[in-house]
Amino acid sequence: MHDLLRHTDHRPFPLPNRLPWVMTQTWNDLLFAHWPLPVESLRPLVPECLEIDTYDGSAWVAVVPFHMSGIRFRGLPPIPFTTAFPEINVRTYVTVNGKPGVFFISLDATNWAAVQVANIGFHLPYFHAKMRVEGQSSHIHYQSARRGTKGVSLEFIGNYRPTSEPYFAKAGTLEHWLTERYCLYTLGADNKILRGDIHHLPWELQTAAAEIEKNTLATNQGLLLPDTPPLLHVAKKLDVLLWPLSPA
Repeated sequence: MHDLLRHTDHRPFPLPNRLPWVMTQTWNDLLFAHWPLPVESLRPLVPECLEIDTYDGSAWVAVVPFHMSGIRFRGLPPIPFTTAFPEINVRTYVTVNGKPGVFFISLDATNWAAVQVANIGFHLPYFHAKMRVEGQSSHIHYQSARRGTKGVSLEFIGNYRPTSEPYFAKAGTLEHWLTERYCLYTLGADNKILRGDIHHLPWELQTAAAEIEKNTLATNQGLLLPDTPPLLHVAKKLDVLLWPLSPA
């Protein structure tokens, strides 16, 4: 993981220098399923103080299922039962002070303890879910259903697989704009904007095919997705360093 810090030329802005990174993770068998949306349809879900980012006039929303491994805090041994679990998030893209980043509409995970830590320590909208991931990187079956929703369906069921050889997105392309983002934004208890920096090597993407059987995780959170196929990419594996939240 420490070798990641030797490769920074691809970043759109420098690494944080005020605080050291605090956590490592590995993201596995990840799907990006992206849809374009008008900015005004996302505005009710994104705080007014955050500028919704656009590409050729469209905002974009993504549903991103994957599973994490190798989770540990810096300087600490692995914590039992918290080092690996599935996660799925619904996200869009924002910019603050010229730094592009991610805004999470929701994040669902199977690990109850990790959900509580992320809600409190990172001010992120994490929810506990029942999830199942099956298959190899060549074909993944993914199921997620949020717990405690009182009859409201917040689910994702789908299958996905790569359809190309791995490649790195070129700067200026839509896929580069969507994926090469090195921070997240959220609001603190005082509604001040906080930034959480991350670092990794450039995404090694593959185009993908998917059969999405159910996606109420997005639609039942106020997102009216267009009746068009999503833009699909997969990534096999990515090692990541995370920094603590700091004022944006």
